[in-house]
Amino acid sequence: MQLSVIITTYNSEQWLQKVLEGYSNQTERDFEVIIADDGSTEKTKQLIDTFQNQFKFPIVHVWQEDNGFQKSKILNKAILKTNTDYFLFTDGDCIPRKDFVAQHLKYKEEGFFLSGGYFKLPMKASCKISSDNIKTQDCFSISWLITNGVSKTFKLSKLTNIRFFATFMNWLTPTKKTFNGHNTSCFKSDLIAINGFNEEMQYGGLDREVGERLFNFGILSKQIRYSAVCLHLDHKRDYATKETRERNNEIRNFNKKNKIIQIKNGITQLK
Repeated sequence: MQLSVIITTYNSEQWLQKVLEGYSNQTERDFEVIIADDGSTEKTKQLIDTFQNQFKFPIVHVWQEDNGFQKSKILNKAILKTNTDYFLFTDGDCIPRKDFVAQHLKYKEEGFFLSGGYFKLPMKASCKISSDNIKTQDCFSISWLITNGVSKTFKLSKLTNIRFFATFMNWLTPTKKTFNGHNTSCFKSDLIAINGFNEEMQYGGLDREVGERLFNFGILSKQIRYSAVCLHLDHKRDYATKETRERNNEIRNFNKKNKIIQIKNGITQLK
């Protein structure tokens, strides 16, 4: 296997089904799927079981009890269950285009992590996408999206499949090359070196904090948001609070100021 796709989820079977459809229709098949499940009910396991024969390798379902938002903890547990030396992190609400995995493998380079983005859909379009739309890739068509409730704006250019335009836009975009939990890949050895995700952090910047410690470690980043394309399905974020964001910002500011590489509450405490 060339790569481990690590997908976070929590009680979102309808969206996760669309996401797994996307990964079962990839042009590159030599990868494993690790589901990092932060306490979902049995329904999520039942859904995952229906997809087991659609991938070259068995899906690994890593589950922990529901004890509030603990994304960092379940990601660290998922990392320990991987079987490759290269990881692609994404969320259970992001449908990958058929070349998503192939693009991450194409641009991977030692000394770098890859920073991707997403195209955010409104609820109407999110609900409209069917398995057939994913298999035919209609849902990545600009005309299909506009017909199904997406506003006609320049942001639709993110969905380009013109290679030279995508490369140019990756270079031109002012968006920072950050570690984004919905679309980022990196080497396992680099992540282990910084002790993985910080389990002191809840929702709000926990992914970017990983990237900031990777920068402190000497790892650079490459922008691929126009090359590795995924659709972000709409949903509520009831777990987002002002308090956790402020706490996370304090941690991030401290780590950046003090050039912190390894944190205490990471992967090592799970071994």
